[in-house]
Amino acid sequence: MPSKEPRAELDTRYSSAGAAATPWSDAVRQLKAAELFWISSVRPDGRPHVTPLPAVWLDGALHFCTGPEERKARNVAANPEVVLTTGVNLWDKGYDLVVEGSAVRITEEDRLRRLAAAWEEKYGSFWHYEVQDGCFHHGPGHAYVFEVAPRTAFGFGKGEPFSQTRWRFA
Repeated sequence: MPSKEPRAELDTRYSSAGAAATPWSDAVRQLKAAELFWISSVRPDGRPHVTPLPAVWLDGALHFCTGPEERKARNVAANPEVVLTTGVNLWDKGYDLVVEGSAVRITEEDRLRRLAAAWEEKYGSFWHYEVQDGCFHHGPGHAYVFEVAPRTAFGFGKGEPFSQTRWRFA
């Protein structure tokens, strides 16, 4: 997980005159509040795969869960590099975020219990998970939980001023 504040860089090629780099603390607030993310992963044959999912920001990283037989779980097993995106589906309003990193499976049960509590707090009781055998359990199924600590992240401010911020993590 990132241990310090990342360096924020405004890309003036894609930003309005007078735009400023967005502070990472603003991006984190939006990551915490976002309800829907899109995960991009790579199939074993090299084709991309994108699907929506909920995610939780905790301890400096995004977390998602998926059944072990789902396409994204199989993709991550072969290649852990993923991109998680969230934002507003409008051209000239809102802010979009892109987080690049490696998906690392979390199996430590105390940590999984904290994540299960964070999921339920954010999404409600439908998302109540029991923790057992290094997985989330919900009804008859179980899910692996993954952490994606940002390696690089991008923020896209839409509307005046348009802006593009890149955050690099050491």
